This record gives sequence, C-alpha cells and structure tokens, in this order.
Amino acid sequence: MTDLNREFDGRVAIVTGAAGGVGSAVTRLFADRGAYVVAEDVKPEVAELESYSDRIVSITGDISEEKSATRAVELAMARFGRLDILINNAARIINKRVAEMTIEDWDSVLDVNLRGTFLHSREAMKVMIAANRGTIVNVGSYACHVAFPTIGAYAASKGAIAQLTRVLALEGAEHGIRANVVAPGDIVTGILDDIMSNGRDFLAKHGESTPIGRAAQPEEIAEIIAFAACDRASYMTGSVVMADGGYTAV
Repeated sequence: MTDLNREFDGRVAIVTGAAGGVGSAVTRLFADRGAYVVAEDVKPEVAELESYSDRIVSITGDISEEKSATRAVELAMARFGRLDILINNAARIINKRVAEMTIEDWDSVLDVNLRGTFLHSREAMKVMIAANRGTIVNVGSYACHVAFPTIGAYAASKGAIAQLTRVLALEGAEHGIRANVVAPGDIVTGILDDIMSNGRDFLAKHGESTPIGRAAQPEEIAEIIAFAACDRASYMTGSVVMADGGYTAV
C-alpha cells in the first residue's frame, strides 16, 4: 500500500506560479510528501516558500521568457541532480470582450499561459527523455471546454494547453513520460486581484453555481495535481481531468 506521506520521496519537481494559491499549495504538498521542489514565480514573494521546508528552492523569473525555463531546469539538475515532475501552473487572466482587447492584452495572457507552458515543457522534456522517465501536469481550466464573455484570451490559452498536452503525451510515451491536464473550475485564489478589488469573493460566489455548490480551495486542487503526477496514475496520459465541482457535467 502506498504511503502517501512519502509518495514523492526523492523526486524532483518544478512548480511554476508557485507564489500563488494553487502553486504554493502544490509546492508545500510535494515537499511534505518527500519531493525536492524548484518553486518558480515572477513575484519575489516566492522566496518565502524556502522557509517552509529545506526541500524547496525558489527562483524568480517571467515564465514567458525562454531563459526562465532553462534556468529552472538547470537549477533542478544542479541542485538535485534530476527532474521528475513539471507542474505548469502559472496563469493570468484579463476580463475584456474581444472587440475591446488590444494586442498587448492578448499577448500578455497567451505569453504566460501558453508560451510559458510550452517553454517549460520543452526544456523539461529534454531532461526527461534522456532519463527515460517523467511526468508533466499542466493546470488547465474548465475553460478548456466551456466559455464565458470576456475571457477570450484565457479560454484560447487553456484550450490550446489541452491540445499541447495531448501532443506531449504522444511524444513522451515511448520515453516513459506522461502528460496530463488538471482542469479546475472556480478556486478561491488571487488570480483576479489585478483586475478587481473583490476577486476572491467573486470566485467564491461564482462557485456557488456548480452542482457541488461552492468554489474549490487551493489545497483541494493540489491533491488532484499530486495524484496526476504520482505513480498511482501510471496508466493515465493525454487526459484532461475535470475538477470543477461538476460544472461541465450539467
């Protein structure tokens, strides 16, 4: 029987967007279960995670930049000698209708959500192919499948992440590499903090429209990400795992 407290014992993971709600929850959970974690974020607050565990090392960088992806992978290899898990979690959103969106608005979302996922996956795959093992979990959204007004760029990025993940799964299979998407619905995090003053309240309220009747807490989504990354999910690849309180089941 698997000891969940040690299921990542000796594994090495990179978590992007690690200063945010889901990212920090994943980072702490992995460290608690034996992993060494490279916690990456554009926000310098990511360094605070190092005080949580000596298994965590932080790195600050814009994930949409190629050098950030190479630095994160190089840090994992230099500090811990291997890379087993990549969690592409960093994301941003802009609420604007398509007719009102600028090119800068569009690029700012696609660069972080999609380009950042591509760059980190590419660099991680190089190491994982050489080791003949690894797993990638990309954090999608129920916006992989459904849409709302004002989230054109976000929905496009998350739909593209689902397709990119399927390709990663096919290309990685012969090398012992799995790739999956965890697609949450509303989570009470600070993702909307830059665009509204009451973002957490908005997400909590919007979550009430799900069959479960509430939004998720970051720790709940972290558990699903951990399952997708662990050996218990060894036969799952190329999947989009919905974690949206039943929203897309209606």
